[in-house]
Amino acid sequence: MIRRNFIKTAGGAIALSPLEAFSQRKREPKNPKVSAKAEYYPSRIEVKDDKIYADTMTLSAIFENGFLISLRNKKSGEEFIREFSREIHSPLQLVYTRDEIMEFSDKNFTNLRINQVSDKRVEIIFSCWHGDGVVSIFTDDETGDLIVEPSAYSSRPGVLACRWSVPGIKPEMELVAPLFQGIKIKLNDELIHNSRWAWPSYWEAGLAILHSGTGGFYVHSRDHKYRYKALKTGSENDPYVLSFDSEAYGPVDNNLAAGNLAWRINVYDGDWHVPAARYRDWLWEAFSLKKEEEKRKAWINDVRFAVSWCPGETEILDALSKKISPSKVLLHYPEWRTDIYDQNYPEYKASEKGRNFTKRCKEYGFRVMPHFNANDMDPSNPVYNLIRDFQYRDIETKKILGWSWIDGRSIGVPESNDSRVHNRKNNVMVKVHPGLSMWRSVLGEQIKKACDDLGLDFVFIDVTLVMHNLYNSLVESTTSAEGMKLLIDHIGRLGNGLVVGGEGLNEISMQGLSFAQAHLFKSWHSSVEGLERTGGCDLNQFLFGRLCKIIGYSFLSGKNKDEETRMQVHLEHGGIPTVTITSADEINNPNPAVKRMLDIANS
Repeated sequence: MIRRNFIKTAGGAIALSPLEAFSQRKREPKNPKVSAKAEYYPSRIEVKDDKIYADTMTLSAIFENGFLISLRNKKSGEEFIREFSREIHSPLQLVYTRDEIMEFSDKNFTNLRINQVSDKRVEIIFSCWHGDGVVSIFTDDETGDLIVEPSAYSSRPGVLACRWSVPGIKPEMELVAPLFQGIKIKLNDELIHNSRWAWPSYWEAGLAILHSGTGGFYVHSRDHKYRYKALKTGSENDPYVLSFDSEAYGPVDNNLAAGNLAWRINVYDGDWHVPAARYRDWLWEAFSLKKEEEKRKAWINDVRFAVSWCPGETEILDALSKKISPSKVLLHYPEWRTDIYDQNYPEYKASEKGRNFTKRCKEYGFRVMPHFNANDMDPSNPVYNLIRDFQYRDIETKKILGWSWIDGRSIGVPESNDSRVHNRKNNVMVKVHPGLSMWRSVLGEQIKKACDDLGLDFVFIDVTLVMHNLYNSLVESTTSAEGMKLLIDHIGRLGNGLVVGGEGLNEISMQGLSFAQAHLFKSWHSSVEGLERTGGCDLNQFLFGRLCKIIGYSFLSGKNKDEETRMQVHLEHGGIPTVTITSADEINNPNPAVKRMLDIANS
């Protein structure tokens, strides 16, 4: 039942900005109606001796040969960029499929020139053997942000992304980032070294925080257009570099250019919650999330305990009711249909067992959410002929995305048209693009029928985190990320309104979900070595918790040390105490780990 599982080495001390004195001069506001803060600290960018000096109310920065070589907090004086070898880095790159990188560096005969557009904007213009590019650098007086907007192109088709890099990050800094619900980890940790994290399925919000004792700096994107992007942690030869990818929409076979996504840099004092709160404030305003908060049911905040993959045995309800008030318990219930789990979607008809269990849940007062699916469907279902032209295809391989389950292992989808529709026994599932209005209509109709039949006001829809950049990225001018948001909203509006739970938590899915099953760091079915190092950071719950609560996913029975660790890491991410059980006895006679979850829930 449980599855899814340029050229020289930078030398010498970095000079202070010649604009420092300028920025510190007191300026009285010319107009009393204009913010005194913006007038008091006017930002400025100046070119001098082939270097770019940027100065805002919060920071001073220096660029040379396209590289950010200095970033300093003006209040504390702390410098965040150290010396680094320019021979192994490139400030700008073109990224092709299959991880092929074209560097804008001296070894590729790169020339660059600087164009001062205004006293607040500069362009670095690159001409390289493999392509051309522009990096615009400008400032925001209201926030003090330094903004870098990279773009690049080539006459060679196949461009996936434009990459801008920040090497030389001080080794003592920790990365705080929304990866698998939040990590706080050294950049040289093997868990993240030389890894690319695609938004929003893995990089769950466009934010990266570098923390150093009493402050640090952060990079973020204020993107509300569902633009695909990625975070790269480290490179093959250097862990102390972060890179930011601006992706083109698939298909990219004939694509020549990428970019036009702005990356904002700023410094902060205090702990990582300071920049995280700033990002959350922007997110709430950009997506009008105060309205979403007002829609949430009051009882959501009363839930204290969750059972994922709950067996449909009524004895479990009796056992739980003796340990904790049912109104505080959330039950994720997968096997309630006449069809077996993960077959014949989107057919949702309740079995007698499923009907009886959900009825008993309501009688006890448990919060039960039967399991549906957001965009997986069985190609043997008649609906497949209606939507088959809109199944996900991988942006690089062009393969149909989905899975099959054969002999206890997950494999891909058959590319044979015949095999795809005649393998129900092997749980073949294809993913339908949620940007397709017809799919949202079909799915919503089927879910509503089940809700009307069972009297449901609460549902779980699986795979709500699967919203990649695709070969067929745009359907009805809609990305899969925006489409998933539309789908979740559509389900939530069915009938008199439904509370919706889902799988995975990111800045898109959280807008419509009230609960989300979270995945642990690269540990879907088995725990990655070092999983315990990824706990201790509740970033996503801090960012999204006012709308969506985290519950655990899989292997949370507490029967061994590994499962105890998984339960603990979920707690450290701010998750609701969650268990996975197979019988009532595991509640009546709980092992120490399950007992601890119950004790925490009742405390």
